[in-house]
Amino acid sequence: MTVCNGLPQLTVPLPSRRDLCRFTLRPVTHTVQDLINQLTHEDHGIDRIVLRTTGGVRISSSDSIESLLMSDFELVINDTSYRVEVPTGQKLTLEEISDMGDVRQLVNKLYMALNIDQHQVMKERDIVAQIEELKAQLAPLEKKREDLVTAAERRTSILTWAGLGYMALQFGFLARLTWWEYSWDIMEPVTYFVTYGTAIGAYAYYVVTKQDFVLPDVRDRQFLLSFHKKAKKLGMDVSHYNDLKNQLAELESDLRRLRDPLALNLPHSALKTPPTAQAPLAKAQKHIKNLLGLKDEKK
Repeated sequence: MTVCNGLPQLTVPLPSRRDLCRFTLRPVTHTVQDLINQLTHEDHGIDRIVLRTTGGVRISSSDSIESLLMSDFELVINDTSYRVEVPTGQKLTLEEISDMGDVRQLVNKLYMALNIDQHQVMKERDIVAQIEELKAQLAPLEKKREDLVTAAERRTSILTWAGLGYMALQFGFLARLTWWEYSWDIMEPVTYFVTYGTAIGAYAYYVVTKQDFVLPDVRDRQFLLSFHKKAKKLGMDVSHYNDLKNQLAELESDLRRLRDPLALNLPHSALKTPPTAQAPLAKAQKHIKNLLGLKDEKK
């Protein structure tokens, strides 16, 4: 192994051609696998390549060249072993290895800085295309959903007014029996049992549905029952519709995050509130002053 223009060069005798071949290594970007690929590409008669330390420990193909050049090693091609002596100037110290890591990190940052705009544009186009496809799939389902919501709302409203009519009819029937047909002494036990029966019905609702008998919750449950029942009749898959809506919401959220000023690397001034915008309290104070005919104090 020699060093030329700051790069290590490894000269290896090829088994098939019986001649020497020189390979240039890059300590920062190359790995042991890259060296193996170069050897096998140059000579197709190579069946087996193994790199070991001088102590006989096998070196992983994912190790970098810079870690390989820290000490001497053995190169085994097929059944022939070669001892590679790394030049003294090429052996890296711990401080140099740290510097190499900083250089690699700097290269990665430069690559991201140069390609981030193109990546964002491609990602945004991909997300927009997926959103358009989902909206195309949701278009016929949204029409069905609107019809189902209208029908379920109408049925729920009818049942709500029917419940009110039943209560009014019951009130009038008990009042008729109390003041015209019989007396309060006779109707008092009847009203008690009617009230107790209503409590039994509310408790039975809790036992069946595992929900308290709260009127808004009862109305929502009846609406959902009517909606799913009619959706099943029309052949609309509600679960599939919900999955599409969830996917659409996730994609729209990703698109908003991608278009965020911080993700677009805009200057800090783009994030500030426009100077024309006023707080609600300031607007209210200005409006009151205009009504009272007062002028703003000038500083």
